Amino acid sequence: MSDRLQALKEFLRDAGLGPAARLGRATASGTRQAGAAFGRARLRLLLLGVLVAAGYGIWTHPPGQVVKRGEVLVRTSLLTGAVREFHEGSVLSLPGLHTVRCFSMRDQVYRPEDSVSASGEAPFQSVEGLSLGVDLAVRYAIDPRRITQMSKDLPDDIPGEVVQPAVQGVIYKLLARYTVREIFSSKRAEIQQAIEGELRPRLMAAGLLLRGVEMGKVDLPQDYRNGMDRLLAEELETEKMRYTLELKDKQVRQTELEGEASKVRRQKAAEAAAQEQVIAARAQEESMKHVLPFKQKQIEQRRLEAEAEKVARIRAAEGAAEARRIEAGGEADSRQKLADAEVYRLEHVGQYTSNQMEREGALITRYPLLIEKTLADKLSDKIQVIIAPPPREGGFIGATLLGAKGGTTAGTRTQTRAGTQGEE
Repeated sequence: MSDRLQALKEFLRDAGLGPAARLGRATASGTRQAGAAFGRARLRLLLLGVLVAAGYGIWTHPPGQVVKRGEVLVRTSLLTGAVREFHEGSVLSLPGLHTVRCFSMRDQVYRPEDSVSASGEAPFQSVEGLSLGVDLAVRYAIDPRRITQMSKDLPDDIPGEVVQPAVQGVIYKLLARYTVREIFSSKRAEIQQAIEGELRPRLMAAGLLLRGVEMGKVDLPQDYRNGMDRLLAEELETEKMRYTLELKDKQVRQTELEGEASKVRRQKAAEAAAQEQVIAARAQEESMKHVLPFKQKQIEQRRLEAEAEKVARIRAAEGAAEARRIEAGGEADSRQKLADAEVYRLEHVGQYTSNQMEREGALITRYPLLIEKTLADKLSDKIQVIIAPPPREGGFIGATLLGAKGGTTAGTRTQTRAGTQGEE
């Protein structure tokens, strides 16, 4: 804020408000002394014209500039020659009193488009005198510490009037020291560092800072490219032949080594086999010392096992015979007991049967109709049994049921008498 107030103060001083005030006081004094109405009218017309002219000038040339981010505005007073630097914000600038220049503080890139192709308008030259194109990118920026000092000297077209001559003066001279092969492949980094080393002081003298130089694609002449392709093919063929011969030599060496290794392996295998046979014979000799007593012990063990098996078989046979004798005695005893049990059963069954028949005979004697009922029950379960008194003197058994009332009464009396006798 203090910078803005100081700039406004300087503007008011430069605008000449002091001389205008003195002129107004002198004019007022003259008018008072003259006291003429014509003088006052002229003064009014003059002031009105001044105001109209000032308004038109402000309308056509606004007294202000806007500084964007990343830019620096340098204002120069035409009255005093004072130079001030302003950054992002609004700056007061009066036409006819100030001149302003706006500079970008961001990094900028310059590319020599005419020198990109070998067939372009301004190709580079190698030490052999061949034309070639190099895609160069020179990144630079304005030195913020010297911008106030160099604002008067820097041209409007900085890339075309400052950077381009410096770049061409350095690169043409530098690339003429190297061959095409060195520029294309082997010394690219060295050339890039040499360009930066010579270009930096030139740009610094002009108030610019060199950020870096990048070398991109290198465009070679078509004839040279074809020759390089043929040479490269021959070199590749030579390298291929050399590697083939080395491979064959290594294969021969490998075959020799494999033969030597196979020979050593066979010798070692034969020695190992002989050693194994010797060790096996010694081991067999040592084992026989232990095998013979072991065999004798096996024979003795088998003889003892045979005798034990014989004794076991004899004892098993004796046990089986004794078991059969015990089984025969037990079977005879069981049969005797079964026969006794059957006799006892038959005696009791006969006695029970006779008693049952005696009871049934007494029951039939007392109730003779049970025979007919029993016969009817055994014949069919669908026959309805009707108990009726016996007929009189050998008559029809159903006469009492089909007869008259007298018959029914006689039957009832007979049944009652039979029931009374049964109760007695």
